[in-house]
Amino acid sequence: MVHFVGAGPGAEDLITLRGAKLLEEADQVIYAGSLVNPALLDRCKKDCRILNSAEMTLEEVIAAIENAEAQDLMTVRLHTGDPSLYGAIREQTDSLDTLHIPYDVTPGVSSFCAAAASLHAEYTLPGLSQTLILTRMAGRTPVPERERLEKLAEHGASMALFLSAGMLDEVQDALLRGVYTENTPAAIVYKASWPEEKTLRCTVGTLAKTAEVAGITRTALVLVGDFLSADYKRSRLYAPDFSTGYRKGTDAK
Repeated sequence: MVHFVGAGPGAEDLITLRGAKLLEEADQVIYAGSLVNPALLDRCKKDCRILNSAEMTLEEVIAAIENAEAQDLMTVRLHTGDPSLYGAIREQTDSLDTLHIPYDVTPGVSSFCAAAASLHAEYTLPGLSQTLILTRMAGRTPVPERERLEKLAEHGASMALFLSAGMLDEVQDALLRGVYTENTPAAIVYKASWPEEKTLRCTVGTLAKTAEVAGITRTALVLVGDFLSADYKRSRLYAPDFSTGYRKGTDAK
C-alpha cells in the first residue's frame, strides 16, 4: 500500500494526526527533499528506508515503490504542503493505477494557509475580495496561455504565488499590467511556519526590491491584494441586524 501524505508547510507539528501516524508506521518513506522539514523523518522507525525524491526521476520513484510492494512493505510518499498543489502527484497515481498498486492520499496544510496565518491575514474579506487565486509565474516550466499572470491580474482578486520568488521583476511587471497598482499591498513569506520564517510586507511596486534586499530568491510565497490592507467591511454573518438559521437579527419581522 502507498500513502501520499501532505507534510504541511514546514513546522513539524503542522502535519495532520493521520499523516504523523502513517509516517510512524512506514517501511519506506520517499520525501520531497529540502521542501520537507527533516525533523518529520524523526518519526520514522529505525529500520525505515528513507529516499530523497529530489535526487530521483519519476521512474526511479515508481521503481522504489514497486520494490517495496513486492516485499509487502508500506510506502509513504511525503509531499510538501498538500499533495494536490504543485505536488506532481497525478503522474505518480496514474503510474500506480497502471501497475494496480493501491494508494490513498492524506491531505496537508498548504503553505498559502501558513503564510496567511503568519501575517494574521484573511484572503476573503467582505467588500474587498471573495476570491483567492493560487498560481505561479511562467518560468522554465510554462503555464497555459489563458493563465498567464497578467491575465489573472485583471481580476484584482487576492492572490498567492508559488514558485515565483526568483522572478519577482517579471512578477511585478505582470501584476502591474492587470488592475493592481504600484501601491497595492503585497507580502513575501519565506519558509512559512519554519523556524527560519521571514515575513516582509511591501507593495506590488516594491516586490522585487524587497526580496533583493532580504536576499530571498526561493522557498517563498508572494501574496498580493487589498486583503492585506486595513480597510474592509464587517462580515454580515455576525452583524446584529442579520438573521440566520441559528439566531434572530434585528432585521426579523
